[in-house]
Amino acid sequence: MLRLRRVHRAASDLRRGTPVLLDGAAPLVLLAAETAGPDGFAELTALGTEPPVLLLAPVRAAAVLHRPVEQAAAAVATRLPESLRTPEALRSLADPTVPRLPGLHLLEPAPTPELAGAALALVKLGRLLPAVLAVPARPDIRALLEQRSLLTVAAEDVLSYPATDAAGLRQIAAAHVPLAGAPESQVIAFRSERSAIEHLAIVIGSPEPADAPLVRIHSECFTGDLLGSLRCDCGEQLRGAISRMAKEGSGVLLYLAQEGRGIGLVNKLRAYAMQDRGLDTLDANRVLGWGPDERNFLIAATMLDALGLKRVRLLTNNPDKLAALTACGIEVVGREAHAFAPNGVNDEYLDTKAARFGHLLD
Repeated sequence: MLRLRRVHRAASDLRRGTPVLLDGAAPLVLLAAETAGPDGFAELTALGTEPPVLLLAPVRAAAVLHRPVEQAAAAVATRLPESLRTPEALRSLADPTVPRLPGLHLLEPAPTPELAGAALALVKLGRLLPAVLAVPARPDIRALLEQRSLLTVAAEDVLSYPATDAAGLRQIAAAHVPLAGAPESQVIAFRSERSAIEHLAIVIGSPEPADAPLVRIHSECFTGDLLGSLRCDCGEQLRGAISRMAKEGSGVLLYLAQEGRGIGLVNKLRAYAMQDRGLDTLDANRVLGWGPDERNFLIAATMLDALGLKRVRLLTNNPDKLAALTACGIEVVGREAHAFAPNGVNDEYLDTKAARFGHLLD
């Protein structure tokens, strides 16, 4: 699928500090603030008709502008004085975890371009901070892009990416992988067309579709699953789910590549830094410019459908997972609780899950 591939390539170019053209009613040339360097910035300005504006998520925009902004907006535009057009200043504007540089008081609101929401969505797909430089494209932009070998991506393709990506999932490989306490286990790898992102199904025993097998949707957590971090309960949930499925004789654990509720490992570490300053997990994500939960559970439903499982019992404390699977055509015949006691470090994390995310931990 050429359109999906263009989205991936555009996100990769932004990660490398290369501008891309976001096509739509009023095309924009974009450059990610986090990776912007002198060469990328020079190229951006050469392709535009006006000085660049900085597009930010509303919470981050309110912080740098020191004034209220419309929180329901997809993005907020700010004028960017020439003194702040340096890699150091741009990173300070984008990233609340780095020291605040002088001169940020010079920022003023600007008219928000029509494609601003798609612009932030694209940098998010690259797991970059939601902060992007944008200029209206020159009338002769097509010829210039061809000369400079820069990529064009349609805004509508960016916005439809979550559904398109899930629909393109295919089973790639499978193998018998005996696990401690669950020797009759198989790992099945899924990959979306044109994407390097891979999701796994860990199948315990031989789940029968008619029996509504036990299913767990588990988002990968490098710090909790692999390192045994005490900041969360992910490692306990992962191992506990496998153990319970082994005792029942069968089950499926979907291991999704959606670290940090979908913001990626680097941004999760930034969120941890904000939590160390007193924020909870929800507000830490928001001040970075992300939503409280950026995950795409259509991926889980697509994997279950590929495994022939249309009726499940869901091992979860999260009502959003129940609603998401149901909305995607999976019949959830019951919820199985999956809570673990606090460890003295993750107490506030679990409290936030219950109070602000609605998790059922009682």
